[in-house]
Amino acid sequence: MSQANRLIAQGIDVSFAGLHALRRVDLELLRGQIVGLIGPNGAGKTTLVNVLTGFQTSNAGTLTLDGMPLTGKKADDFRRLGIARTFQGGRLFRELSVLDNLEVAAVGLGQPRRQARATSMEVLHWLGLAPLAHSLAGALPYTDERRVGIARAVVGQPQHLLMDEPAAGMSEHEAHDLQELIARIVRDIGCGVLLIEHNVRLVLSTCNPIVMMDAGAIIERGDPAAIQASERVRNAYIGTAADVQGVVL
Repeated sequence: MSQANRLIAQGIDVSFAGLHALRRVDLELLRGQIVGLIGPNGAGKTTLVNVLTGFQTSNAGTLTLDGMPLTGKKADDFRRLGIARTFQGGRLFRELSVLDNLEVAAVGLGQPRRQARATSMEVLHWLGLAPLAHSLAGALPYTDERRVGIARAVVGQPQHLLMDEPAAGMSEHEAHDLQELIARIVRDIGCGVLLIEHNVRLVLSTCNPIVMMDAGAIIERGDPAAIQASERVRNAYIGTAADVQGVVL
């Protein structure tokens, strides 16, 4: 099978001081596809995202982009190669304006300052965030902070976008708006998206396929119907009812 347009992780292992955070994880991301990643707290989801974006080195396994090995590359190398991410905590430069936050990302990708500023404004207009351009990032409401984090990540039109719990703290209406935003990004840019979420309802309505992690390993993968019907998924969520509230599993 061709490896073009694919980010492929095979046999990824990560250990921290004897704690096995990831156990032989295999995952494939294809451009134009929205893959969901779910699992209870401590399942290893964020650790996997850190490996896939160069923020964490694996103890074993391989990671390739379009067939090119990524071993030994740093997080900024991943970003320049077209692998972008958002963070649970936003991680905006709070003392800078929204526009400056995007411009920093564009300059980091090698764009001259004038081009970087123009590119950043184009992204803000495209995502409906232009009215926030000169607002201080540290003064933004929580939901707008999340949206700006996504805007910064899509500067440069990445091949793959990994989103680490972007809907955390959002209302049902805000999560629905996020779903539409993700679909728009995939449609307009053509990138692949990995959506890591505790909001299972959002994942079931947005993603296909969906991957379920527990205790550092992938225990199930399939389309939304298969995930809903899986006994292994049900068992993994026992005792974490808040994660699946209102979702038939």
